[in-house]
Amino acid sequence: MTKKKSFALRLDPAMLSSLEKWAADEFRSTNGQIEWILARALRDSGRLKKTNKETEDGKTDEV
Repeated sequence: MTKKKSFALRLDPAMLSSLEKWAADEFRSTNGQIEWILARALRDSGRLKKTNKETEDGKTDEV
């Protein structure tokens, strides 16, 4: 398991509220949702390589 770094993130209250709702709709934590959004944006822009567990559509394979 890779070690994660933590840092402070300041968000507009309305944006945070929207992120929290979106995360709940996707059954993720708010932090997990932000990580998912960032990872997808990085992959889509070609700045993050796909891992072995990811398929072409960006979803992870069930293990």
